[in-house]
Amino acid sequence: MQLAIEQPRHHAEVFEVTRAAFGGDDEAHLVERLRADGLVRLSLVAVEDDEVVGHVLFTDLAVTVDGRALRALCLAPVSVRPDYQNSGVGSMLIREGLRQSALAGFEAVVVLGHPAYYPRFGFSAKLAEKLVAPFSGDAFMAIELVDGALQGEAGTVVYPEAFGIVEGH
Repeated sequence: MQLAIEQPRHHAEVFEVTRAAFGGDDEAHLVERLRADGLVRLSLVAVEDDEVVGHVLFTDLAVTVDGRALRALCLAPVSVRPDYQNSGVGSMLIREGLRQSALAGFEAVVVLGHPAYYPRFGFSAKLAEKLVAPFSGDAFMAIELVDGALQGEAGTVVYPEAFGIVEGH
């Protein structure tokens, strides 16, 4: 299995993998909207036998802490073809994505995801508690790629329009 930067030739396969992974089109269309809006900063695919079997997307996210804008990303979605799920593909994609994001100078990553899954990568609901966002609770997590990036009294997260989130709801 190889991990690679997603290329335009992968788009149709990524759509199908995402559709299959989530059992519907919503997340697949989200990927397309984020691409169209120019918000993608890192998109990785897992390829085996010349077929895309997994995908992870990191996009720009407006995060401020104590009035300071961070170089932050949103991790969403992570998709693995059903016949490859529970085989470590998603973990490989996330770890490599976080590594490359840190190397690129990003300070933090935010995810809305399963609270039993994402902490193994260093994501913490506690780190995200001070961030006012459309989400809260155990599934809303963050990780610092730069130590202390999320330190401060209060912060905000504003999701791009592509997510279809109405602020304040």
